[in-house]
Formats: sequence, C-alpha cells, structure tokens
Amino acid sequence: MKKHFLGLRTTIYKVSDITQAKSWYGNILGVEPYFDEPYYVGYNVAGYELGLQPDEKNDAKTDGVVTYWGVDNAEEKYNELLEAGATTYEAPTEVGGGIVVAAVKDPWENISGIIYNPHFSL
Repeated sequence: MKKHFLGLRTTIYKVSDITQAKSWYGNILGVEPYFDEPYYVGYNVAGYELGLQPDEKNDAKTDGVVTYWGVDNAEEKYNELLEAGATTYEAPTEVGGGIVVAAVKDPWENISGIIYNPHFSL
C-alpha cells in the first residue's frame, strides 16, 4: 500500500509584523532563522520547520487546528511562554499516561501547543 503522508514537516504562522515576530520566536525557540527574507522566515526546530509569513490583515485565525511542539516540561515551557508575552489558550493538563498538553496564543493570535509525552520516540 502506498504511503500518502510522510509526517509533519512545516507549521506556518501568519503575522502582521514579521520583524517583531522574528525577534519573539527567535527568543522563544533559542535559535536564529535559517531562512530570513521579507516574505518568509524559517526556523529549524529539531528537524521540523516553523515558518513565519507576513500578513498585513492577520485576520484568518482559527481554533480548528493546533500543532503541538514537544517539550521536556510542559508546565515550565508554558510559564516561559506566558512570561514572554503569550496568553493562555489551554492551561497545562495531564491527559493520561503522564502526557501533559498546553497551548498559548502568540502576540499575533496564532495558537501554539506544547506537549510532554514520555512515550514518544522517533
């Protein structure tokens, strides 16, 4: 049987101010972008891509999809994100088996999820 999907590769957040967003995400991620142009800024996050795209209106937000980024400690990372200017979307919650999820909204209203999953391995 043919595989149709190979796994998550890129998550893109639309932002009204790409310069501010580049600074904010650079601080949050602890890395500089590997691709930095006025039309797109790309970060390599442990082999996955987080992209920023300028969007002057920045009004096409949805709660229908949340991408969860793996972390070593969901509570700690959640608090770091709030201290950096994010706002609560979903407080840290243990969902079973020691798995903890949380989500925040960045300053441009994009939802970012975080997950600690002690059972996950590549």
